[in-house]
Amino acid sequence: MSFGFPWGLMALGALVPLVAAYFLRRRQKPVVVSALFLWRTPRPRAEGGPRWERFTREASLLLEALAVLAAALYLADVRLGEAVRRRHLVLVVDGSLSMSARTPDGKTVLEHVRTEAAKRVETEGATHVTVLATGVASQVIAGPEADASRALGALESFEARGPDHDVTASLLWAQELAGPGKRVHFFTDAPPSADATVPPSVRWTALGRPQGNVALVSAQRRDEGGRATVTLRVARFGAGPSEIEARVRAAPGPGAREGTERTERITLPEEGAATVRLTFREAGDVEVFLPDDVLPEDGHVRLPPSPVMPVAVGLTEGLSSVSKQALERFLAVSPDVAHGTPVPGAPVLSVGPARAEARVTLGAEGTLRTFVGPFFTEKGSTLMDDVQLAGVRWTAGANPPGRPLMTAGDAVLVSEEEGGRLHLNVDLARSNLQRTTAWPVLLGNVVREARRLREGFPRHQLNLGEALSVVTEAGARYALKGPTGRKPVFGAGALSLPAPTSPGRYVLEREGREVDSLEVLALDARESDLRGRGSTDVAAKEAGQDSEGNGGHERARWPLVLLLAALLADFYVTRKA
Repeated sequence: MSFGFPWGLMALGALVPLVAAYFLRRRQKPVVVSALFLWRTPRPRAEGGPRWERFTREASLLLEALAVLAAALYLADVRLGEAVRRRHLVLVVDGSLSMSARTPDGKTVLEHVRTEAAKRVETEGATHVTVLATGVASQVIAGPEADASRALGALESFEARGPDHDVTASLLWAQELAGPGKRVHFFTDAPPSADATVPPSVRWTALGRPQGNVALVSAQRRDEGGRATVTLRVARFGAGPSEIEARVRAAPGPGAREGTERTERITLPEEGAATVRLTFREAGDVEVFLPDDVLPEDGHVRLPPSPVMPVAVGLTEGLSSVSKQALERFLAVSPDVAHGTPVPGAPVLSVGPARAEARVTLGAEGTLRTFVGPFFTEKGSTLMDDVQLAGVRWTAGANPPGRPLMTAGDAVLVSEEEGGRLHLNVDLARSNLQRTTAWPVLLGNVVREARRLREGFPRHQLNLGEALSVVTEAGARYALKGPTGRKPVFGAGALSLPAPTSPGRYVLEREGREVDSLEVLALDARESDLRGRGSTDVAAKEAGQDSEGNGGHERARWPLVLLLAALLADFYVTRKA
């Protein structure tokens, strides 16, 4: 049992005069009557003046005392049982990277949120708390309906390092957890924008500050022939230095004895970003450090080696001499292919004549027709990127199967089947395609797409908020292990997974064995721009029960029922007396 308003128990003081009234009797004047039957029951009376004596209506006194007790319990807001004294509060914390920015007092915005959340729990008198974190995928930090101390403890260990995102879905979910008529408390670092959709029961509390910041907005690494090329883009948001010194440290690679460390001076423009390109020989992990500022997380990146995996190209029997020569000339100068030399783990791209069991077929059958344009390509097809067909004479045969990627009139020149098999409907002996720039560009696109189908990650560095692409093989069990744990990967082929929720190293496992890895960098230009941050406290449009003085708890009704029953019973008893 507990009381929401203990001062209400002072109403029990009414029992003192009530009991005293029942013990106190006054002397009655003698009344002369003709017969005793006029008195229902003989009553003793005081012989002289008021005095204390034993009362005779115990049932009436007990009923009236019970009525006083019921009234006191109602005024004191009595709470019986777990369901009555439970007070649930829902807190939502912004999980974006900008919450890690430091304010002028040296604390991060998230530290201020923790302090304010503890005050809010104490003010509302909450016994159970649910804490959610917004993000690309909403996260439950504590709860649902965890003990208040445990919930605040879980919030202490939470780190906000997510990309920019929309918080509406998380707020709607929190509203459902809170229940109808209950408030949701949202903590962030910026006031709501004019076009933001804020549920009416949400109290929006922003604790940020507008500040200048210098940040890395992009970092990429490419390894080729023992040479690592690192490309950085650095931007200045708001007030800040116009020139900084970045420290770059490269660990020694397999063929090097010692690493290198250098300092790069970077001049920052007022608008846009400065691009810096660095090269290293036989380098392992490369780390870049910018001078610490209000958001140190976006000033440090770690780039592991990202070698370009060559594609092993094989030519099958049956190709015409012209087709074979054109293909071999391309393979001889292309740096991204391995022709004739097997590469362990490299994807294999087979090229053969029409109707051959090859990944790519090259040739024409049936009635041949020559086209000089106009040529129409499938919009959005990456295989036809930058393929310029001006001046091309294309001789094609019967239409191949699959989805058309390039056509001329009613003739299908390039098609792709659902499984990824590609058909080049062209007779090179009667065409000039192989003597134009369109030929190496088209084959380069084919090789690039074949590399994307290699098991693992097509890219090995991602910024926060970028979707994660992965290629898996059918018939195997895969899992993705990252900073937040291990999750299974379902599907086969080229898959697009949701953007990772936090930076760090992610490993693709096949049957428990590591296949490939990538690094998600804590870089997001929208999160690094702190100029629009600020502090505000926007009350909920629909305050609900939390606005009441009793903290949103509805008083128990049973004391009122008991009070009414006691009064009715007392009336019945005294009426019969």
